Amino acid sequence: MQSDQMESHAGGRLLLTREGALARITFNKPERMNAMSLDMWEALHAVLDGLAVDDSVRVVVLSGAGDKAFVSGADISEFETQRSSEDSVQRYNAISEASDAALYSFPKPTIAEIKGYCIGGGMGLAVACDFRICADDARLGITAGRLGLGYNYYGVHKLVELAGPSVAARILYAAELFPADQALAMGLVTQVVARDALSVTVNDLAQRIAGNAPLTVMTAKAAIRAIGGADGVPQKSDIDALVAQCFASEDYAEGRRAFTEKRKPVFKGR
Repeated sequence: MQSDQMESHAGGRLLLTREGALARITFNKPERMNAMSLDMWEALHAVLDGLAVDDSVRVVVLSGAGDKAFVSGADISEFETQRSSEDSVQRYNAISEASDAALYSFPKPTIAEIKGYCIGGGMGLAVACDFRICADDARLGITAGRLGLGYNYYGVHKLVELAGPSVAARILYAAELFPADQALAMGLVTQVVARDALSVTVNDLAQRIAGNAPLTVMTAKAAIRAIGGADGVPQKSDIDALVAQCFASEDYAEGRRAFTEKRKPVFKGR
């Protein structure tokens, strides 16, 4: 993706690039397989907050730098300083969980572009996205059971919502890594493609979504999240209001005109 502009966050460990209606967040710590440090969690939350109110952005893609990983989990090298006492564990968990929740509740479509390892917190980030497009060499799992970490209610809820209780139990109890084709069969990922086709596949999907009416897409996402029933997501009355907003929008009028005139609509998100 050729970017119109790039922003660097968390000392360059998280990058934001934009191309038209598409934004890409890159976890940029390839020397540690993009393991998430505390400042990366903080930066991710701030970046998502900014993109949520940027009307020029319609789709966000998340990916990992290098060839080895999407995100390999939390940076364990920080645990002695950031997660060794009760207070530090609570602080770390509050920051990382808030960032993860910001991704899950992000109002616009999100796509996780996964190659190599997607483990632990990386798996949590992928599950928080709307789509998980995987290279055929990807390996996914949550290995908290090997470290003695407690996996929180919110993380388990997302996993059960996505793939069901039996799959969630298999992932969390066994703490094993699953190859991409098995993850697809389990319902964890949306699509598996050859490594050299990954970026093109993700970009094609992102462009297709970005060409549709933004208010319609965001309303659909809000309804999907509401049906999932997670804490803090919109309720039916909120969805009804969003649907009414779509019918009252300029984009709805544009869609009708374009259909009548047999041309491609130009949606503006208002």
